[in-house]
Amino acid sequence: MRNKVYVAATRQNDGKTITCLGLIAALKKRFDKVGYIKPVGQRYVEVNGHKIDEDAVLIKDVYDVQGDLIDMSPIAIPRHFTENYIDNPNRDELVRAVNQSFERVASQSDMVIVEGTGHAGVGSVFDMSNADVAALLGSKVVIVSGGGVGRPIDEIMLNKAMFDSLGVQIIGVIINKIEEEKYDKIKSYVTRGLQRKGLEVVGLMPYRPMLSSPTMGQILENIDGKLISGREGLRNVVGKMVIGAMPAHQALEYMNDDALLITPGTREDVILAALSSCLLGTSRDLCVAGMILTGETPPQRSIMELLEKTPTPVILAKEDTYTVASKINKLIIKIRPGDTQKIRAAEDLVEQYVDVDRILELLSN
Repeated sequence: MRNKVYVAATRQNDGKTITCLGLIAALKKRFDKVGYIKPVGQRYVEVNGHKIDEDAVLIKDVYDVQGDLIDMSPIAIPRHFTENYIDNPNRDELVRAVNQSFERVASQSDMVIVEGTGHAGVGSVFDMSNADVAALLGSKVVIVSGGGVGRPIDEIMLNKAMFDSLGVQIIGVIINKIEEEKYDKIKSYVTRGLQRKGLEVVGLMPYRPMLSSPTMGQILENIDGKLISGREGLRNVVGKMVIGAMPAHQALEYMNDDALLITPGTREDVILAALSSCLLGTSRDLCVAGMILTGETPPQRSIMELLEKTPTPVILAKEDTYTVASKINKLIIKIRPGDTQKIRAAEDLVEQYVDVDRILELLSN
């Protein structure tokens, strides 16, 4: 099957899934039946007793692409998988699973997007690196890298060496997360720099902070906390954290609709400052995306009653403010099926900044 493309990346969180979302939306305008498969997945959920990669669940839910969910994620890596594989290598079994799933998806599709995992070498420990899988499927590769000039070129060439070693062709490069003020400069230098290496740039996507920002729902899932109000606001996107360790009037200056306030439950002055505009209805702009009240001591009952009436998500966490903020900083942000704003933003990025027709042309050569 010639109509397939392997979407790889130079490292984790460079934008493979964002690229796949946008590509699938664009390809559905050009093909009747578009399929998707993520042969090797590292982050999975249980669906009807099967381990399914989170990205496969997302793509199936959003686009209802061709193929069964089980075939879209033939290998999901549970804990101790690598140790067990080293003890008892079984590559033939993995190869068979990927080949059979791909054939079933491809048989129903005019075009298939194959999404990789991490950089080119991820999966080498069990003989199924991205380069191995791309070679196995006979797929050409588009590689995604983060913004900059030197780092992306260096990392792309490092990854290219592994694909080259297995005879896999990289047909194009997409540079993601380019700072707006540096866009023209990076476009010029990266395009010329990669051209010198025999690689064509098929897309340059500017940085969109929202796509790297967690929702309140994701934060709730990843900290040890209890939601006391605002369930309807769990899809609020958090753009920045405001630590409530300052006087209330100063904290208010940093609060807006993408701010997450993290403050001890005893700082009732700061909590009331965050609530005031929302409750009085004077301005939605000052309503925070959410609040996390930290420490063992919650606010007084009268304050809790006010919090319980607000549509703003409020989470009680036993840990201290620094620990909670550190956990949030370390979160790996993944787009979820309900993240409509983020999905539309990913589609718009690819539509505006990636030459999809050129990718198809390169695939056909």
